[in-house]
Amino acid sequence: MESLRLIEDAAGVSAESVVIGSVDGEPFRVRYEIDCDRRHRVQRVEVAVLGRESTSITLRADGNGNWTDGRGREVPSLDGCIDVDVSATPFSNTLPIRRLELDGNESAEIRVAYVSVPDLRVEAASQRYTCLDPIDEDGGRYRYENTSSGFTAELSVDRDGLVVDYPELFDRVPPR
Repeated sequence: MESLRLIEDAAGVSAESVVIGSVDGEPFRVRYEIDCDRRHRVQRVEVAVLGRESTSITLRADGNGNWTDGRGREVPSLDGCIDVDVSATPFSNTLPIRRLELDGNESAEIRVAYVSVPDLRVEAASQRYTCLDPIDEDGGRYRYENTSSGFTAELSVDRDGLVVDYPELFDRVPPR
């Protein structure tokens, strides 16, 4: 379950969220913040696993594929990554969907900074997005492929590009 607060203004996009879930039967609670510029390029991501032994990571990016850690040290393994993929949330998919602005049947391959939850392992991953149905007033559909692992999913998004259905992983609950 996720509670996401999304703020969009002239400076860009900021997301704050808390996610409760489980991996291999082990429960976790995670808080994350993602800040992007107006073109949906990640500027900062902070992910914290909350619990008895809380841990966190902070990464900063310049929007051109250069990353530093929370202490300002370069992270060369993430060179070329524009987006971040936090494994616990479908919001991560919204950023490249919005940034890439793909037309019908158009696809793009990207490298992302992949943050695994709950262990907070960070690595570069190759992904491909294909626009199956362009976003309109009723939403749209995209095929997401993690070309590093072979995982594929068909994502349904709303008219703002926010994921509403990620089969077998996430399903947005409509507001009351």
